[in-house]
Amino acid sequence: MASSTTLDSRARDVRAGIDPNSIGDMPTLRTPLAALALVALLASTAACAETRVILMRGWFGVFSSGIDAMTETLRGQGVQAEAIGHLAWRAAAQRIVQERAQGTPGKVVLVGHSQGGNNTVDIARELKAVSIPVDLIVTLAPWKQDPVPANVLKAVNYYQAGGWGSPLVGEADFKGELVNLDIGPEPGITHVNIDKSPRVQAEVVRAIVALVR
Repeated sequence: MASSTTLDSRARDVRAGIDPNSIGDMPTLRTPLAALALVALLASTAACAETRVILMRGWFGVFSSGIDAMTETLRGQGVQAEAIGHLAWRAAAQRIVQERAQGTPGKVVLVGHSQGGNNTVDIARELKAVSIPVDLIVTLAPWKQDPVPANVLKAVNYYQAGGWGSPLVGEADFKGELVNLDIGPEPGITHVNIDKSPRVQAEVVRAIVALVR
């Protein structure tokens, strides 16, 4: 005969909506694998929340709707991303500096289309002056961009040879990774719509998610 303690326990399970016969099959945090999985999940969530991802539109902001689309996609995956106009680049840089001064950790990712791409380098240069690294820069068809500063760990540049944009170069002391991707031969892609390319959007989002997780 089952003890009164056991019967009371089974009764509580039933009231809680738990099938007592299935409890033995339920994963619990008492197993090392379940505990490790929970730790990994919490760490991934924290990393996404602490990473600062800023995406900047080009001139007037009206031709860079792809920037907003990527921002929403990233947010849907738990990444702290925001889309801003390129004229707000200096305020964005100051905000990052303030956050670091307050002890807020995290990675920095900068993405920009057209003039917004140029301003990713401007932000990186501002952060270099106070020794803040930039983990990733992605530029989409920037025009006459300045060299990438040495505090940038990786820069990816989408441009169109013979069209709009040109390969990025690093400053003399740049030691990071520099990737120039010529998408000029791809039909249908222009300076105005490069940020809306499904391929480009997928690659940019994938690179950011892989970095923060």
